[in-house]
Amino acid sequence: MQKKNNKETMKRVLKYIRKYTPALVLSLLLAGLTVLLTLYIPILTGNAVDLIIGKGQVDMAGIFAIMKKIAIAMIITAVGQWIMNTCNNYITYHVIRDIRTDAFAKLEILPLKYLDAHAYGDIVSRVIADVDTFADGLLMGFTQLFTGVLTILCTLGFMLVTNVPITLVVVCITPVSFLVAKFIATKTYSMFKEQSETRGEQTSLIEEMIDNQKIVNTFSRGEAVKSKFGEINGRLQKCSLKAIFFSSITNPATRFVNSLVYAGVGVFGALVAIKGGISVGRLSCFLSYANQYTKPFNEISGVVTELQNAFVCAGRIFELIDEEPQVPDAADARVLEEAQGNVDLKDVYFQYVPEKKLIQNFNLQVKPGQRVAIVGPTGCGKTTVINLLMRFYDVNSGSIKVDGTDIRDITRGSLRTNYGMVLQETWLRSGTIRDNICMGKPDATEEEIIRAAKASHAHGFIKRLPKGYDTVITEDGGSLSQGQKQLLCITRVMLCLPPMLILDEATSSIDTRTEIKIQNAFATMMEGRTSFIVAHRLSTIQSADVILVMKDGNIIEQGNHETLLAQGGFYANLYNSQFAV
Repeated sequence: MQKKNNKETMKRVLKYIRKYTPALVLSLLLAGLTVLLTLYIPILTGNAVDLIIGKGQVDMAGIFAIMKKIAIAMIITAVGQWIMNTCNNYITYHVIRDIRTDAFAKLEILPLKYLDAHAYGDIVSRVIADVDTFADGLLMGFTQLFTGVLTILCTLGFMLVTNVPITLVVVCITPVSFLVAKFIATKTYSMFKEQSETRGEQTSLIEEMIDNQKIVNTFSRGEAVKSKFGEINGRLQKCSLKAIFFSSITNPATRFVNSLVYAGVGVFGALVAIKGGISVGRLSCFLSYANQYTKPFNEISGVVTELQNAFVCAGRIFELIDEEPQVPDAADARVLEEAQGNVDLKDVYFQYVPEKKLIQNFNLQVKPGQRVAIVGPTGCGKTTVINLLMRFYDVNSGSIKVDGTDIRDITRGSLRTNYGMVLQETWLRSGTIRDNICMGKPDATEEEIIRAAKASHAHGFIKRLPKGYDTVITEDGGSLSQGQKQLLCITRVMLCLPPMLILDEATSSIDTRTEIKIQNAFATMMEGRTSFIVAHRLSTIQSADVILVMKDGNIIEQGNHETLLAQGGFYANLYNSQFAV
């Protein structure tokens, strides 16, 4: 299974590398050139040694000529290695850029059910930490693997030409290195996999705690969080130590094999030299080759363990890229220009998980301009209805139509453009106040922005900010209160004024006095627009044309405020529980 995963991952990596074939070819050519020149230098050195015959028998002119050749070879090798490393860096970081681009693009089209089912920290870890680790392994592979293999092959060829018997000594001891490398590679794969997964779990916890630090402090969960972090950190320490231990024994083990090779060449070569079968210069050349022949095994064995880690990380990022995207818009999907606001839900069934039923046989007809309020206990399906209207999720069966067209036959972009949405949870991005307001209408004029802010009663607090509408805020709103962040989200919708509105607890974080003003602004905004209002505070939806009372995914009551109170049913009990004296 491990071999199959590595093979598939390698195929995927090669597809990304294929775009940079010219740089790869140049890198391989330069690797070959530098290896040949590196192996040529020992020959020159051996020739120089042979020119030193004895006292007073030294050919200085010949030695200086050889030294010049060595200097030229070294300069060319250095320049070639620099260009080769530049090519390797170019390939590696362009491949990493492409992988991250594909991963982020996939995040944009993944269905919400994937994001709901996976910890955000783990996803971030895959796109950031795992890709960085893969980059390190890939760069090491380019830098050391190519040159290592070429060095082994070329050195073997040079040694065979120089002396076959001594070469056989080297070749006979070499397989020990392969056995050592294979043993360590097999052990380290599962350990690096566990390390990567645990690191993702740790990243997820850290991100969650940073985002919710106020809540952690409020409920005095600091010690519990520390304990959980300590447990994860301990597991990460153990699996990291195991992975590092096994990968770290690679170098000493292969160096031991290298020493055996060097000793074998030295002893056997000396015996051959005594019998006149090889000159001292050639023997010194051979000893140099023995070092150069065995050195790549050290590098390759180190690369193998790094590549195991890299393949694990690459596998995790490819898992994300390979996730099933949301169902794309149909080729003939209609672009909804300006919706009239006629919404029809017929025989709708939906559930997040198969074993837990939620929305069942849901039917609703909304005429253009109607205000529909949805109330009910927590978990009854109110927000789920909103998710279905916006097509964040598709219905399991039944249909939802807008202006007579099934929303599955309408492009998602145009459908959502026709909705203005204010949620209980605010969402702001890093940028100025102006940037956050005109998110849905980037070309809005200053007058339009200020008019919308005044309509939502946000203009006053914005003008009190250090730079007014040019004040830069962070993604969590910085020093803004929850109510102020909510007002900015309301302003955003006020600016666009789409034909349909969704208000999901839109005033939940606003004080009562401001809420009255906002309700008046909403009343003006909702004139002639189909509106869906989700609320727990029933005072905010008394003027709705239709109130849907939901329980366990079903509509149990339906009517206006007065009608439902007169029925004395579930709605009446909810209302009286809030307003009874």
